[in-house]
Formats: sequence, structure tokens, C-alpha cells
Amino acid sequence: MRLSGWKLLAGSFLAAILSVPAWAATPTPALPGTLNYVEGQASIGTEALNAKSVGSVDLQGGQTITTDTGKAEVLLTPGVFFRLGDNSAATLVSPDLTNTEIALNNGQAMVEADEMHKDNLLRVQQDGSTTQLLKAGIYGFDANSGEVRVFKGEAMVWDGDRHVKVKSGHELDVKDTARLKTTKFDKKEYEQSDLYRFSNLRSEYLAESNVNAAGIYANGGPGWYGAGWYWDPFFLDYTWVPGAGIWGGPFGWPFYSPFWVGYAPYYYPYYGGYGYYGGYGYNATAHPWQPHHGLYGTGQVPRVGEPGFRGPSRAEVGAPHFGVMGPGFHGGPGGFHGGGFHGSMMAGGFHGGMGGGFHGGGGFHGGGFGGGHR
Repeated sequence: MRLSGWKLLAGSFLAAILSVPAWAATPTPALPGTLNYVEGQASIGTEALNAKSVGSVDLQGGQTITTDTGKAEVLLTPGVFFRLGDNSAATLVSPDLTNTEIALNNGQAMVEADEMHKDNLLRVQQDGSTTQLLKAGIYGFDANSGEVRVFKGEAMVWDGDRHVKVKSGHELDVKDTARLKTTKFDKKEYEQSDLYRFSNLRSEYLAESNVNAAGIYANGGPGWYGAGWYWDPFFLDYTWVPGAGIWGGPFGWPFYSPFWVGYAPYYYPYYGGYGYYGGYGYNATAHPWQPHHGLYGTGQVPRVGEPGFRGPSRAEVGAPHFGVMGPGFHGGPGGFHGGGFHGSMMAGGFHGGMGGGFHGGGGFHGGGFGGGHR
């Protein structure tokens, strides 16, 4: 599939828009503790937080972030997001890149870990216990009830000199110090919770933001320094950009490196060894454009019929893969979330194919073969 012309066009649009003074300034490089999203009522100490705080306010070691009726997202190590629920508080114990530790004082929090390295020591304190995250995945913490839940991934929980490993689909009540034993829990039940749905939605937005940010540095352009946090001037937040390949986040949304972002939103289910999940196979039995998990960490080219795939799994021309010949990132006709921004091969859009302008659908946001600024 030849996308070089569209990548050139996309680069032209980016260059023009990034020249706008309002978007020219970029926040300082993100560090563990950087505020990346806030809604409702939240504060760090006596400082109230709002949308303007994103990217410019850092949670320093020893400082506490608190929410009332609101939520907040804080960056930890590159590819790891800490999300605080309503009526919750957390203190950043250590902001060091190789020793990152945060304490949940009360309320609820979730951690999305898209990438973990063996030198990352990432821990969450709660009720006198310490949970070390061992693998990429999704982790839930509830300081009120004492539960530590592993939706995906693996963690080691320490209570004094005792420890227990918590695997995917299991939880541990850290308040029950007499047993310190894991039990299974119903993932589907907790996936309907407010904080889980919020985290999934944020992950989806960050995946969209990734396409924008990675596109700025397509093919390793100026300013690219490798995998890490990158500011997206469209979504006005930091997103994670991997150093190579295409990664599947634990919520199921893909993250592209600058060298592969030209294929967005097409997902070649090829990089099982790169990402947390191997790929997104077409599911003919459910929603035809719903991403589905591929082989876990094998690094092999998956084939039809192998575990984790339903339907064709090779990204050949004409194969019914995520976004090919179909709706945009969110589906639906036209506009930012459908046939537009992440439009399909025939529906246009920023990364679209044979029609549409910048965001697809008419005027500045695209339309036909003549879309553009007017």
C-alpha cells in the first residue's frame, strides 16, 4: 500500500499548523509526576488544578494530589499512566526514573502500563503494603477496601518481609494481613466501574494523540530522541511514542512509532514481540472493526486460526483489517471521529486515503478531494 504521497501531504499540514503562534510553545520535557489531564475539582496542596495546569505542573516528591468530584492523570515512567478517581489522594514518594514510587492515601486509582523495562522499579504503596508492577498491564488500587487488582499483567505485593505474586485476573486484600492470599475476581464487573471506563477512554484518546505526535517526527524527524513522552499540540497533552514498531496497549488501543505512523489507523498484526499484545485481528463474529488481541509477546507472524485471532490476520491489501475500507478511529460518517481524522482507505481524513482533507468531512476539516483551510 503506497502512502508516501499522503504522508507528504500530512507533513505539509502539520508544518503549517505548527507554525501558528498559539501552538508553537511546547511544555518542558515530561518527568515522573507531570500532570497530564484533570477534570472537575483537583489540587496539589493548596494549588487548584485546571486544564491550563496540564503539561506545566509537576507533582514533586513528597507532594500530594487530591481530587474531590474530579479525576486526574499523572505520568510516571514513559508509557505508564497513573489515574486518580473521585475523592482520592496520592503522594509521589519517589520521582526517580529507575525508582518510581507513589502512595495511594485514600480513594481509588488505576495504572496503565504500556511499556515496562527490567530497570524500571515501579511501585504503589497502599495500607502499609507495597505493590511492585512486574509487567505491562492494567492495575487497580482501592485504599478504602484494601484491594489490589491485576486486570492484565503481574505484580508482587510486599507486606513487611512477606510477599505474594498477583497474576492477571486476581486480587489481593492487603488489609487482610493474616491471609495474604490472592483470589480471582470478575473482570467484567469492574470493567463497568467509572474509573475503569475513564481509564479506557483516556487510553483511547492518548492513542489518537500518539498518531499526531508520532506524525510530527515521522521517519525520525527533527526533535525525535527515541521512545518517551511527546507533547501533542492538537490534544494538548503528553502521549507515549514507542521507539520502534506498533505497540498494542493493554486497553487494546495501538501506539505507533514515528517510523510506522504512516500506516495508521491500519494495524499490521505482526509485532507480537514489540507490544503487550501481538495485534488486532478482524473479528467477523463481533463488531467488524473492533480491535482484538493477537499473540502475546511471541514476535512471530500470526496466521489465521492461531490463538488470539478471529478471522484473517494478515495485513494484505483488501484484507478486512482495523480501518481498512471502513470507518475512522471511532467509526461513523465524517468528522473528527469517523471517516475523517483517522479515516479509512476510502473515507479520507488526515491519515485517510482517496478523499478528504485534514479531518475529513468538509471545509477546514476536509471533504472530497478539495478539503483544506478556507
